[in-house]
Amino acid sequence: MRSIVKLAAPAAAAALLLAACGTTGGDDTATGGESSGGSSSCPSGLSIGFFGALTGPDANLGVNIQNGVKLALKEHNAESGACQVKLTPYDSQGDQNQAQGLAQKAAGDKNLVGLVGPAFSGESKVADPIFADPDVNLVAITPSATNPALADNGWKTFFRVLGNDASQGPAAASYITGTLGKQKVYVVDDSSEYGKGLADLTRKGLGAADVKDNTIQKGQTDFSAVVADIRASGADAVFFGGYYAEAGLLLKQMRDAGLTSDQVAFVSDDGAKDQGLITAAGESAAEGAYLTCPCLPPDKAGGTFVADYTKENGSAPATYSAEGYDAATILLKGIAAGKVTRADLLSYVASYDEAGVTKQLKFDDKGEPSEISVWAYKVEGGQIVADQEIKAS
Repeated sequence: MRSIVKLAAPAAAAALLLAACGTTGGDDTATGGESSGGSSSCPSGLSIGFFGALTGPDANLGVNIQNGVKLALKEHNAESGACQVKLTPYDSQGDQNQAQGLAQKAAGDKNLVGLVGPAFSGESKVADPIFADPDVNLVAITPSATNPALADNGWKTFFRVLGNDASQGPAAASYITGTLGKQKVYVVDDSSEYGKGLADLTRKGLGAADVKDNTIQKGQTDFSAVVADIRASGADAVFFGGYYAEAGLLLKQMRDAGLTSDQVAFVSDDGAKDQGLITAAGESAAEGAYLTCPCLPPDKAGGTFVADYTKENGSAPATYSAEGYDAATILLKGIAAGKVTRADLLSYVASYDEAGVTKQLKFDDKGEPSEISVWAYKVEGGQIVADQEIKAS
């Protein structure tokens, strides 16, 4: 996710792809019923996509989202007379170097009318310009890509259902210095589009409380030098901007080196808010770690979502499951309303204003949601539990 891929001219690439009308060859049917016929009101083979990590080191986050999407799709297809819709997965492995090719496949799939995703900020930066090309015009609703700059590119096809890091970064800083009462914070980022962006916003919010900065790399496993520097800095808290695999290993090595939770609090973000953090760190080392997220605690989701999701998946919803469900529901309600072309579905999403399971879902002219909240979470007894909503200061 570190290097930026240079794109071919979007219009030329899109024209070639649309002429080819290729598919990914990896449809996940998840239909729950017979396909409708090929009428103009319900084209045969109609699909929505999920774009994000389903394999690789950050796959848990993508799987959480796709499970929410699948539930929304199953419910839609079970409705009497519903236009049957398939799910087409685009597994990015969380690697923005794969995003261009996957985005081109999505652009060229004549049956694909909308996307949930891209899930991560780095891949969004690469893929969303392709979707926004007028010759492609593919609406993409992300439930998890939080870099604020994504909304500043003029992409008419870009929407997200949760707050961006311009809210999470200051909230994390406020929580660390206010609620936790920490005065010397060591800030580390993973150099990714997401992790560095969020860490920089948190650094700004911390002001003089940011006593030292450092950067690691995605995939790094040895943090001994960083841990030694944390100790030397005299920090009473560490904030890590990045994903759960590296966050968990850094936390483990901090605790193994004798930097206890009483001495140095560990705080990370929504990219680390996953059971994979506890697996990587070990339950003992992870105990007492804090996490921030512009996502609703799953057990606070509205309606019967929690019960339905748990029944369908055999486990409770996790980070972004409800947001994935909401994003898919918007697309599927548009299809149910007869918006079965890319242009019509895009217009439908842009004017959408209905209650979801996470919040009232409505977008401004940049694709940002009208309602934003940021929550703090804590690891207790091997589980990630909600601590409190972080109110704007």
